[in-house]
Amino acid sequence: MRNRIVNNRLLQLGLMLAVGLALGWMFFSGSAGHTHGDSAGSSEEAKIYTCSMHPQIRQDGPGKCPLCGMDLIPLTRSSGSGPANPYVHSMSPEAVALANIQTVKIDYLAPGHEISLSGKIAVNEQNLAVITANFSGRIERLFIDFTGQQVSKGQKLATIYSPELITAQKELLEAARNRDANPVLYNAVREKLRLWKIGDKQIAAIEAAGDVKPELDIYSDVAGVVIKRGFSTGDFVNRGSALFEIADLSKVWVLLDAYESDIPLIRVGEKVTFTVASIPGREFTSAISFVDPLVNPQTRTAAVRAEIANPGMVLKPDMFINAKVKSGISFQEKTLLIPKSALLWTGTRSVVYVEITDSEFPAFEMREITLGSRTGEFYSVSSGLNPGDKVVVNGVFAIDAAAQLSGNYSMMNRPASLARNIPAQFTLQLTEVVEAYLEVKNALVESDGDKAGGIGKRLLSTVKRVGGSHLQGDALSTWKEQEKQIQVSVENLIKAKDLKEKRNHFEMLSNSLIAAVEFFGVNREGLFLNHCPMAANDTGAYWLSEFEAIKNPYYGAAMLQCGDIERKIPPIGTAANNDIGTQPVHRH
Repeated sequence: MRNRIVNNRLLQLGLMLAVGLALGWMFFSGSAGHTHGDSAGSSEEAKIYTCSMHPQIRQDGPGKCPLCGMDLIPLTRSSGSGPANPYVHSMSPEAVALANIQTVKIDYLAPGHEISLSGKIAVNEQNLAVITANFSGRIERLFIDFTGQQVSKGQKLATIYSPELITAQKELLEAARNRDANPVLYNAVREKLRLWKIGDKQIAAIEAAGDVKPELDIYSDVAGVVIKRGFSTGDFVNRGSALFEIADLSKVWVLLDAYESDIPLIRVGEKVTFTVASIPGREFTSAISFVDPLVNPQTRTAAVRAEIANPGMVLKPDMFINAKVKSGISFQEKTLLIPKSALLWTGTRSVVYVEITDSEFPAFEMREITLGSRTGEFYSVSSGLNPGDKVVVNGVFAIDAAAQLSGNYSMMNRPASLARNIPAQFTLQLTEVVEAYLEVKNALVESDGDKAGGIGKRLLSTVKRVGGSHLQGDALSTWKEQEKQIQVSVENLIKAKDLKEKRNHFEMLSNSLIAAVEFFGVNREGLFLNHCPMAANDTGAYWLSEFEAIKNPYYGAAMLQCGDIERKIPPIGTAANNDIGTQPVHRH
């Protein structure tokens, strides 16, 4: 019995030992697995995701930007840490692919450049005729009763009953009977009928019949297509009323819209080729015959006109066309061109990113360049680039945002400028200009155009009091350029009749003043550079504000909080500070 009890206890101890070993193995094995999992998770968390348009957004995994809805792009430690050169930013191949970064190799441009324009076919106004009623009466019959009808010269258009005409015929018959006794009166009566566009054959028929006709036919003076009919059968018309508009469409005009930047490159006589969507596979050729000397204030374009023969009437008025004009103006020798999509512009600075081809990882160098003239969709470059450089033309904002996040130099986070000898008095006066500008901005936030115009007069006098004569060198030339643009914008804002027009001129004013503030600096705390992507017909517009909260002067109460705080502008003499401590707002 005792042996059996001992054996049972040994069996129980053995079972307990086995269970303990099993539990220990599971515990330590699970801990090891858990530790491994944490390591993997830590590796995964090393990848930060951000938005190319809103670099302040950061999260640990992929997703959508909460501000604009764009796909977030990854910034790995290799790209986030950045190389030793703060002008160069490296990215992972995955980030480059997700941002769809594309480059173009630039080179010298041969003389001449193609400009793309859009427009429409229009009636040749030199071949447009208006048939008018030369005497009052009632329309008895219409022989041309719909627009688009083809007419020939001398074709009968309408028949009119006119009491005035009856009286004139009686005078003619009476004068004809006494022709020998009073030839002067006879000729005067005939001339009166001629002035009413009654032909000699019709006058002779009246005299031959010896009877008054209560109705008279109206004939066409020209051949063409009826594009407008003014009256219907039974309507009463007065002398001078327009009955028909007839256009000769054997030759038509090609009307094109040229932007201000394209106008200097277009000359009369240059060849223009265009296509029409409704006539695929066919290209038409003409030459420019006229460039409008006036710019449309709403569209900021000037009309460019060409004339072309239209056999078969295949080109019809108001057809939309796409045209190309090859500019005959030659550029200077060794002129580099870059697409405008490659350019980042802020104030007086122009920035591009150039691919570094001998880097282990994809890397891009930020370069400040000097721009020349704009040629259509391209800008000429005076300095900063070399032929053969690969310039980023797509995904530029993604690179710039990633560089800003990693602490490298970017469009907004640039190296400190060289110290400029700016007189303190000038800085104080420019600060006063900014203060007056902020009052104009606040009036536009309130949608009070009269108040903005009134404050604008004080702003104009403040600008004129700025003593730019104490400046020297590039500082003086920069101020003179911005001062002129600021004054013109303020004067236009004051003269503008409606609120929308005042806001358009406020945009031009803001661009010039921001450039001046960027260059010279001001003695003011709490100045913010704001941007609204929906202003200026969805092209975006900037403004300065003293508020950290968005108050949009381009829309007022309609979209008061639409916009972003791009950055805080520090007072002169302090280090640049791009961290405003708040999340930018972007609401619609």
